[in-house]
Amino acid sequence: MFLSTTINGVDAKGRVSVPADFRAVVRGGPFDGIIVWPSFDGPYLEGGGQALLERYQALIEDMDPYDDARIAFERAIFGAAKPLAFDANGRVTLPKELSDHAGLDGKATFVGLGSRFEIWAPEAFEEHKRNAQAFARDNKRSLRPGARAGGVS
Repeated sequence: MFLSTTINGVDAKGRVSVPADFRAVVRGGPFDGIIVWPSFDGPYLEGGGQALLERYQALIEDMDPYDDARIAFERAIFGAAKPLAFDANGRVTLPKELSDHAGLDGKATFVGLGSRFEIWAPEAFEEHKRNAQAFARDNKRSLRPGARAGGVS
């Protein structure tokens, strides 16, 4: 799982060190790197490994092939995704269009979200984090255990 929040520097060439625990999540898969795309929810990047993209593909393929939402998801995720291979030091090079979308200028905040992660400009993430914490506090009762498989709760 992708866990924790880490701020790393982005150099003039767009290289950023991916947190070691994030690298460990995707290592051993069919691609030695991460896959990142511009979020359609705001000025940040979304990412994960091959397994996440395969899960998204399965969800999207369950939709009608001519559904406008399906086509939009395919374009927004797969059409914009960039596979970024790790270098020998565990860094990736962020393409300019991705850095520009997220407003990354010298630093990047990696935010683990379990099966996926986000990359934010640090200042933008701090504001978002305050709002998210308030929302979570106000909605904490919705985080209840549901019925488990086999009818056991």
